[in-house]
Amino acid sequence: MGILNVTPDSFSGDGILQQADAVHFAIEQARHFVKAGADVLDIGGESTRPGSQPVNAAQELERILPVLHAIVREDLDVLLSVDTYKASVAEAALQAAPVWINDIWGLRADPALAQLAARRQVPVILMHNRLKPASAELEAHLGGRYVGVAYDNLLEDIKHELMESVHLARQAGVRDENIILDPGIGFGKTVEQNLELLNRLDEIRSLGFPVLLGPSRKSFIGYTLNLPPDQRIEGTAAAVAVGIVRGADIIRVHDVEVITRVARMTDAIVRKLV
Repeated sequence: MGILNVTPDSFSGDGILQQADAVHFAIEQARHFVKAGADVLDIGGESTRPGSQPVNAAQELERILPVLHAIVREDLDVLLSVDTYKASVAEAALQAAPVWINDIWGLRADPALAQLAARRQVPVILMHNRLKPASAELEAHLGGRYVGVAYDNLLEDIKHELMESVHLARQAGVRDENIILDPGIGFGKTVEQNLELLNRLDEIRSLGFPVLLGPSRKSFIGYTLNLPPDQRIEGTAAAVAVGIVRGADIIRVHDVEVITRVARMTDAIVRKLV
């Protein structure tokens, strides 16, 4: 899954709205990602970095719809996903294309999103999230990280809260085959908690659903290696390789070409897929 951040303030510095012609840049990036091996393009219009400001549905749609329409016209051989927790945004996106819904709040932020996913019978990614702005700590060189986030039992708490999201999905009528789980690397977790979660990802996979892993360029890598976002590709590669060994099925990344190679090599070793 290649990330298309249609924002001006992405933590990773790849926000498409920083470009003079955002739609043209997005199309070029989409073409490059598909050529490099992306199976899914994930289009998002709201930054979730620590310290970012939320945007309303109208702003989000103003950002993503021109890009989504342009990519649809390109007729690329790729699945599309929209990174949103707002039902109105997802509904407008679904009018343009049969997109997946990637919800960072696991159907907790907007109850209408579960009904929409069930009605349209599209895949929905349910992410674990304990974001609290008060827990964020910002450092100029490395960006934001979360500190002092308390769990009674890290993996059991995450599994329990993910299954609460699964219950919301099922209750609305979403079929199990359309549910994908994301443990929420970087979302309301300290550096140490992220490292432990990644190393124990097989416990999330044991819940019985496909797992999406999104470690790309995140601050747990930066704070571990003391590197800014644009120098985290090796750390991302290590996280992806371990994640696949532990059971990740989908990898959400910025650096598609390099990480596709890492994923294919890891698959060849541990899943006998060449």
